Order: sequence, then C-alpha cells, then structure tokens
Amino acid sequence: MDGMSGPYVIRGSVSLPEAELMWRFSRSSGPGGQHVNTSDTQVELSFDLSRTEALPEVWKRRALERLAGRLVDGVVTVRSSEHRSQWRNREAAAVRLAALLAEATAPPPRPRKPTRIPRGINERRLRQKKQRAEIKRGRTGRDWG
Repeated sequence: MDGMSGPYVIRGSVSLPEAELMWRFSRSSGPGGQHVNTSDTQVELSFDLSRTEALPEVWKRRALERLAGRLVDGVVTVRSSEHRSQWRNREAAAVRLAALLAEATAPPPRPRKPTRIPRGINERRLRQKKQRAEIKRGRTGRDWG
C-alpha cells in the first residue's frame, strides 16, 4: 500500500497486521458534489479478531470478550466516510480500528483496595450528627403558645 502512514500501533510493539486487514470501498453519502456519485470514498475495514496471530493470546481473549457485541463471526468492522477522499477515510478507519483494539486489549484496572476510616474522623462525624439532631429537635413547636 503506497502512501499509507505506516503501521498502526495498538500498544507497545504490537501493531495492526497489514496482511490481515480487509478493505471494502463503496459510494459514500455526504459532501462531494457530482464527484460523490462516481467515487468509492466510504471505507469499511474488517479485521478477523478470532483468527489473528498478530495479537498475544491474552489480548485476543480479552478483546473477543469485550467486543462480543460488535463482532460478526469473530470479525470486527469499522466504517469511515467523513472525509471526501478515500485515502483520508482509510487513514481514519485504520486509526479507529487501532484505537478500538487498544481499548479492548487494555489490562483490567487494578481492584480497589478498601481503606479504613480513622476512628477519630468517624467519632467526629457521629458527634456532629448528634449536634445537628439536637438543633433540629429544638425546632419542634410543641411548647410554643
């Protein structure tokens, strides 16, 4: 592919394998005047996630799990038609796919470690609550008038 701006890095040293990307082009709606009726500017980029060898096994499992709703037979598809030139739409689609895979293969966040509330702070909170309750109890108008 000439002129494509190089390997699209997913994360670290892993990038989208050019050989495994399937491109489809079709006529795009939107701006372009008469030109739009003759050129296939909409780009559809598919990547077979279930069969790829380019991703580490752990990442692949993670991505298949997280993108389950987007996959059709293990293939993830990204569409781009916001630009008037096919080349720019190709760029956009590839970048979008790389970002999607980067997000889907990211390691899960560390579990939150619960911290204990210091006793002094808790006691102060309870004291203030009691005070507030006293103030409010003093507002009942049963012995007025």
